[in-house]
Amino acid sequence: MSNLVAAIDLGTTKVVCLIGEKTASGVNILAMSQMPSKGVSRGEVVNIKQVMDSMLPTIREVEEKSGQKIHEVYVGIAGQNIRCEQSNDQTIRVNPDELISQKEIDVITEKMYGAFCQGGEEVLHAIPQSYNIDDFMGITEPVGMIGKTISSNFKLFIGKKASATFSNHVITRANLKLRELILEPLASAKAILSEEEMEVGVAMVDIGGGTTDLLIIQDGIIRHTAVIPFGGNSITEDIRMGCGISSKQAEALKISQGVCMSSRASEKKNIVISGFNGRENKQISSKLLASIIEARVSEIFEAVDYEIEKSGYKGVLKAGLVITGGTSLLPTIGSLAAMITGLETRLAAPDSATGAIDINQPALSTAVGLAIMGLENMEKHNLKGCTTPVNPQEESDNTAENNGNTEEKKEENKKETPKELKKERFSFSKLIKGLSNDSMFNDNDA
Repeated sequence: MSNLVAAIDLGTTKVVCLIGEKTASGVNILAMSQMPSKGVSRGEVVNIKQVMDSMLPTIREVEEKSGQKIHEVYVGIAGQNIRCEQSNDQTIRVNPDELISQKEIDVITEKMYGAFCQGGEEVLHAIPQSYNIDDFMGITEPVGMIGKTISSNFKLFIGKKASATFSNHVITRANLKLRELILEPLASAKAILSEEEMEVGVAMVDIGGGTTDLLIIQDGIIRHTAVIPFGGNSITEDIRMGCGISSKQAEALKISQGVCMSSRASEKKNIVISGFNGRENKQISSKLLASIIEARVSEIFEAVDYEIEKSGYKGVLKAGLVITGGTSLLPTIGSLAAMITGLETRLAAPDSATGAIDINQPALSTAVGLAIMGLENMEKHNLKGCTTPVNPQEESDNTAENNGNTEEKKEENKKETPKELKKERFSFSKLIKGLSNDSMFNDNDA
């Protein structure tokens, strides 16, 4: 039986599919494929057909590379409308002298998924913050204690049902089963943050194509989250408008010549941009390009700093800021982030993933994190793997048998009536429980 995990990251700029297995240090990626994404806007699926056109080739390539057939997948969910709220629960125990069990705590957590939300929303994740057991306050590990009352404090990640439903549609239309939707910032954090960083306090910033995700963790507990509606695509669009060039040229210029701090760019250096359709070449100064990039990146980190201040945790983030995502590769972005937030900053890529491919890239943090969280989920709930091995010999035998019976089948088909030739229609399984999304700069009180 396969014990492999399959994960898909449906990003704004790219779709990533991979298959991995658990190792002592994290995850070993057996096969991965990625291609430019279409039909995803600011982290949300908006056009199912376009997403399918991007996703299906990556699935086929991963299956061919790995020799595995994917049946179930873990998928990331994000978007500018995800928000976080505080919620509480109080449970009166029937037998206060009995030890509190993990099952009791799990029941309390599960109950939080039914918490009241605004219309069209649903709880995506319920993260316990602390418990009060009678007179004992601020308990993080209540299992094994005794008491009459369990008062629970939770952070609820809330999103739009439609967002999750569209993601479900994409997966089921690919003849796959969606095993779980995972919030992408949680996945990225799992791939790049150390236990020490999460204990002493850290703010993770994942700059994607459409949005920037912020996650604050302290004492190993998620304390705050926010989604900022700007990302790498916003920088590209600013360059396109500011320089009067195409989006393709702007993206190439950002990657090859971009710098986040204009003070680090040369005033004398000019960049030549090739004209298209017979138009003359353009020249722009390196300083101008850097100033355009700096303005947008500064806006992103000013929003990050605002959210960190609002959370009330800025003074305890001893591990500072950890930045990931493809945009984190822009030179001097760490220095600019540190200057704006006043926090020690490091750039990060997955360091617990291995494989024959180059998986340790900031742009792949979410995909690797999805695989790690999927493997943890499989182990916790004793679930089978997401794939089954492809048997080349069996396929070969089936092909030979089919070829041998071709003429016989042709004769049989001649005798069949059109009614008998009707194809059996595929019946899609019911959509997995919808998730959700909602808010721009998410106001999340800690």
